Amino acid sequence: MSHDTHEQTGDQHECGPHQYQSQGTGVGILFERSQGFDQFQSPGPSFGRLNPNIGVQTLATILILGAHRQLFRLCQHLESLDGEMRAMIGWRCALALDSNRKVVEGSGRDLAIAIGRGADLRIGTEFRHNEHIDTTSENDELVREVAEFAVTYLVDDRWTAGIMNLRQPVELPVGFGPRPSMSFFLYNEDGEQAIARPFLDGESVLGQPGPSLATSPAGMPKYHQRDSWDGETNAPSHNFVYDFDCFRYFVRQRWEELLVHDAEGNVQSGSIEALAAAFSEGRSIKVGVCDLCADLGDENVLRHELFVETGSGYYYTERQLFIAGTHPIVRVRPGIPMRYTSRGWDFGWLVLRTDGAVSYRCCDPYTLAFQDLELQCPVRWFADER
Repeated sequence: MSHDTHEQTGDQHECGPHQYQSQGTGVGILFERSQGFDQFQSPGPSFGRLNPNIGVQTLATILILGAHRQLFRLCQHLESLDGEMRAMIGWRCALALDSNRKVVEGSGRDLAIAIGRGADLRIGTEFRHNEHIDTTSENDELVREVAEFAVTYLVDDRWTAGIMNLRQPVELPVGFGPRPSMSFFLYNEDGEQAIARPFLDGESVLGQPGPSLATSPAGMPKYHQRDSWDGETNAPSHNFVYDFDCFRYFVRQRWEELLVHDAEGNVQSGSIEALAAAFSEGRSIKVGVCDLCADLGDENVLRHELFVETGSGYYYTERQLFIAGTHPIVRVRPGIPMRYTSRGWDFGWLVLRTDGAVSYRCCDPYTLAFQDLELQCPVRWFADER
């Protein structure tokens, strides 16, 4: 706490946001020592010797002033903490790109740090209806979209991407698209986009996986298709860029890292007890799984971490073993940028244990057949803030 020094004069002094005069029996003579007047503090144990000539009314006034000063400083401190907490657990824009995908706010580094700490990700874009949805329409209305990317990737500790893991095709402004499928949109931090679409309607397909003809939609000059894969199969995909008017990467840092273990379950930081205690309080649990997609690449696959929230958890109290099942995930061959390729992705669900064991119920997107894979992975465990 700072101290305000008062002279033996009638000069004006500052006390927080207020001004007062040291006149008569005012503040300047409330406390004194043998050698003149001392510094005024409120509150504190070293007040000096109380001047017996001080009036009761003046004493009350000065005590109120001191309390007011402390209250003001407390409010300032709480306001500062409130701003910090809002920045920590509220949504904020970590990165923004213009229509040319140039950075206009934040940075990729800021986004990578946030994702690496388990932050949730939502991406906002803007477009004109007759430029992106129906190019034959006269409706040039501006449309804003903000979408959840609940599966996030941190690649090589420096590159981020997010995937929509729950979306069905939407036909704006009416409803759903014509064929039931998953729309696994993938957005990179530089605005590069991709989509993989496993169909769910059971229609028979005879094509073989491989490269397909890459053709951008007619009448849509802002759409730039990079490539196309598996067009005659049940799981077509392609990589593209649509020149949205803007890209805004929103993050929410609401997660506390409580446990880190290696692929064999050896604790590297935190503790299982802390994780179990948070889980037992009803807090949500999120995981960062390291190198989960290694089998989709070659031996030089980039280091990567996939983040996803869990839905159910179980704690064996005697064995001190925690188990959790995740929301659906989409695995993609790691790269910078992240892209879909033929047989370079799949989707499914995870069951993870704190001894490093990971069960992956993998769905083959070409056949929709399931297979259970048993893995050992390093995992970071997070709980949402109280």
